[in-house]
Amino acid sequence: MREDEIDLLSFFCEMEAGVVGNYWWYITVLLRGEIAELEENEEILYSAAELSGSIGTEVQELPDGTRMRIYYHSREELPYWRGRLLDALAPWPSVMIEDIGKIENQQWSRQSEDAFPPLEVGHGLVVLAPWHKGKEPHDRTPVYINPGSAFGTGYHESTQAALELFERHLDKEPGIGHCRRVMDVGAGSGILSIAALKLGAESVRIRDIDPAVIEEISGNLELNGVDKSMATLEIGDLLSGVDGSFDLLFANILLDPLMDMLASIHDVLAPGGVAIFSGMTLKERGIFLEGLSKAGLEPIDEMIKEEWWGVAAKNPA
Repeated sequence: MREDEIDLLSFFCEMEAGVVGNYWWYITVLLRGEIAELEENEEILYSAAELSGSIGTEVQELPDGTRMRIYYHSREELPYWRGRLLDALAPWPSVMIEDIGKIENQQWSRQSEDAFPPLEVGHGLVVLAPWHKGKEPHDRTPVYINPGSAFGTGYHESTQAALELFERHLDKEPGIGHCRRVMDVGAGSGILSIAALKLGAESVRIRDIDPAVIEEISGNLELNGVDKSMATLEIGDLLSGVDGSFDLLFANILLDPLMDMLASIHDVLAPGGVAIFSGMTLKERGIFLEGLSKAGLEPIDEMIKEEWWGVAAKNPA
């Protein structure tokens, strides 16, 4: 069995500081497949683990498939994590949950720092964990993210797709003037908002349904030295209760909540504004493009990263 650490470093630090309890939850999943599909199986399970907020995984390669044990913080009850994992696994109904339970704390290795090397994204960004400060390429804008339980370390393809779509949007229309006011729905770590601020946005409204991520977002804002007065952090479900008009909207979540959100886009996206949607698989492309058409939004760019797909869509002026 091989250990693959998603964000065990931050969890280990919290454990030593007494922030978390003396156990954590695990869910074991199984995906059957031929030998040639084993690598793809692992990528599917890794993606689902990160999307659901895992703190780490262990993988076992079987002759006819892949088994993964996925670990979660004990600060939420097990049904909460099971629900998040089932949502993340929705595109892959063949994945089976084999086992669930809890396990006592172990002394995880600090070698997990090596799991987060500097990551160049697009042609002008680089995502770094805070211990890599000083290793930034001089020709790239650094975005510092402390790996935690929130989705959005930058290492997931859906996050990279959203960042690159944003970068390409700026390339097509030079200057940040058309992206001054930004809305980030399901913000996770806040990585997309931080990138927007560092590239010149004047204000961001950062929203997530999970109260636990707000402190992490605040910490990541501090890491990047951005003016916190430019960011409004709030807990909320999609666009419910949101007022105001935004030039740019980020939503890197799953297909179902994205589809639910489309009916409200015109209420918050300024005429001529652009929404960047990510978190969907390539297989879901047709469903979402149809939803965009019904919502009166015009697709202007697309991005494929492995099996993940993102799209930028414009609200006609």
